[in-house]
Amino acid sequence: MTEEQIALARRAVACKGWRWMPGMLAVEQAVPGMALSTRPVRVDEYWHEVGVWLPDLTDPATLGCLLALYEETRKMLTCPDPVYTYASAYGLLHPRTAEALVAALEAAP
Repeated sequence: MTEEQIALARRAVACKGWRWMPGMLAVEQAVPGMALSTRPVRVDEYWHEVGVWLPDLTDPATLGCLLALYEETRKMLTCPDPVYTYASAYGLLHPRTAEALVAALEAAP
């Protein structure tokens, strides 16, 4: 992941509506001199690891979960919806779509 993607992932985790969901891919935060490692997130009563893992916003399943988190925050349907406009114009895997999702989560009440 690039520095921009890491910064965006940190913004996502800081959002009020953020939570880990099954199927997300977690990336270990970069430590100088160490390679990044990834692993799928298992969300249940037996596994909760906080602090060193960030969501991999380049992973399609993680972006789908982020889209589901956005859907949960929507109080009023707007047309055209800015997030879905980015998703339809650029595709779900485009960095602009991920930025739009994170910005929408940040702005959510």
